Amino acid sequence: MQKYRVKVDKDKCIGCGSCPAVCPANFEMRDDGKAHVLKEEVAGLGCNQIAAEICPTDAIRVDPIK
Repeated sequence: MQKYRVKVDKDKCIGCGSCPAVCPANFEMRDDGKAHVLKEEVAGLGCNQIAAEICPTDAIRVDPIK
């Protein structure tokens, strides 16, 4: 199964909470009001891709690991 790296750009994140709403298995909001990735390397896209697609500021990247 393809592995992916999931990252949140803290400078772009506005803390809207959409990523943990659609992917609570891998995102949470922290005390600083920003989203945090729980596991940066994941097997398969799962809900991470949905979180990236709905992020209003494009702060989430999901890239294949080669």
